Amino acid sequence: MRILLATTAVAISLATLPAAADDTMATLKPEQLGQIFCLSRTGNDEAVVDGILTPELTAAITDAWAKDDSWEKANPGEKPPLGDGIPWGTWTDYAPDCTVGLVTLMKTDAKVEISYGFPDQPDANYTDTLLLKKIDMPDYATGFWRIDNIAYAGGSDLKAQLLDAFAGL
Repeated sequence: MRILLATTAVAISLATLPAAADDTMATLKPEQLGQIFCLSRTGNDEAVVDGILTPELTAAITDAWAKDDSWEKANPGEKPPLGDGIPWGTWTDYAPDCTVGLVTLMKTDAKVEISYGFPDQPDANYTDTLLLKKIDMPDYATGFWRIDNIAYAGGSDLKAQLLDAFAGL
């Protein structure tokens, strides 16, 4: 009886300890980040993307918004460089279709193709590529995939566009 009680007590005490996370922990996969990104684009809601960006991309966007605010204060009544918002895609036009394409995985990087479709004008369709980085999360003993940049179909990328928007101003 005492052995049974002792075994039960040990089992209960172990069950109440926090479980250590490992690589088998359920985290978002690159394809799922692409799906979240597409939902934000077709739903016109940037808020869902904020939590899946690298700290570096978040800092670049924050810096660009600060520059945009300063420019707007210095030039009242004129359209600021980010007047159409953050350039999340090659074109600022709303695309009714957004789908995740090919996913390429490397150890700490991944690429996710994002295809935009215009059913009424199929010749306007294009594909950008999310560039992901695996960010170490020591508290969880695993890494999380995050969007670090977007390679545009036309050859440029989001970080370059954020810098170029204010070049020469």
